[in-house]
Amino acid sequence: MRDKNIQAHDDYIDIINLLHHEPKTRKKMSMEARAAQFSPFAALTGYDEEIEKTARLNEERSENVK
Repeated sequence: MRDKNIQAHDDYIDIINLLHHEPKTRKKMSMEARAAQFSPFAALTGYDEEIEKTARLNEERSENVK
């Protein structure tokens, strides 16, 4: 495994310490905008609504107990 890591490092030694390219024609995208790109693919679609519904039901139950 170590030899494989050394070989991979040697393969990229000429570029490994180069600066990351930042385009001058566009602003860096905000974290919120980047996250929004993936929101349609959320694995737990509808989860927030279910949590709110459960909280509302629990609150109603606790009010009925008093």
